Amino acid sequence: MIEIGLCGWGDHSELYRGAGSARNKLPAYAHWFRVVEVDSTFYAIQSAHTMSKWASDTPGDFRFVIKAYQGMTGHARGKGTHPYENEETMFQAFLDAIAPIREAGKLMAVLFQYPPWFNCTRMNVDALRAAKARMGDVPCALEFRHQSWYAPEMREKTIAFTQREGWYHTVCDEPQAGDGSIPIVEASTSEELTLVRLHGRNTGGWVSSGQPNWRDVRYLYRYNEAELSEWAERLHRLAQQSRTVCVLFNNNSGGDAADNALQLMAMLHQLPPRGSFELALPGDADAEQLELF
Repeated sequence: MIEIGLCGWGDHSELYRGAGSARNKLPAYAHWFRVVEVDSTFYAIQSAHTMSKWASDTPGDFRFVIKAYQGMTGHARGKGTHPYENEETMFQAFLDAIAPIREAGKLMAVLFQYPPWFNCTRMNVDALRAAKARMGDVPCALEFRHQSWYAPEMREKTIAFTQREGWYHTVCDEPQAGDGSIPIVEASTSEELTLVRLHGRNTGGWVSSGQPNWRDVRYLYRYNEAELSEWAERLHRLAQQSRTVCVLFNNNSGGDAADNALQLMAMLHQLPPRGSFELALPGDADAEQLELF
């Protein structure tokens, strides 16, 4: 099964043109996709009440990929960069927060995306083991941002480690911009799930972190038909290795993620949950097709 969704549900205005949709974006989003990545949890651990509302606002077959809090992945470095006394307290706060999503049976995985400076060292391997142990039986996906994990002499070792330690592998498509980016590594480490995240290929934007407009350009990219066709072939191969392949489009800077995701759905002969690619359901006077058509 190939499930397609987006990273976040707030930035896709073209999906929310119906009456009331702008005020109820998550339920409206769920008419288009069955899975979403929650990015807000990276910046702050959300309350269990908020998570419970997200669970109740979505259909029974809807699933969440929840991004691990930045303190859990080493993005928040140094004393005073997060409000938790220690790692144990921080991880427990996160586990308490996601409990309603788990109890509803809607958690696909927690995504641990490590920073570009998290390179392949023994100390960092130990950090991965410690993080996985703290998560217990929660399904977790692993994404690297440093090339050293996939250097020719390390690639197979990294995949074997990921599988042995019980992580789902995250296959990434991103700009090739030196040490702080990884190549496409088409591999699965679990029969249950493989995650795929498509970040775009804007090399200049990728290295813009710290600049005032970095959020506007980092993921500014629109995949063309040939690139999506290549991905369709990869996804079919990955689907032979994992029961579920979850594809998440993160090229949100220019509003291209939703169009690209629906374009890929059409290539794979899938329909959105609402049963149509039209912006309004059949019979509505203002029905129109998305840009992909």
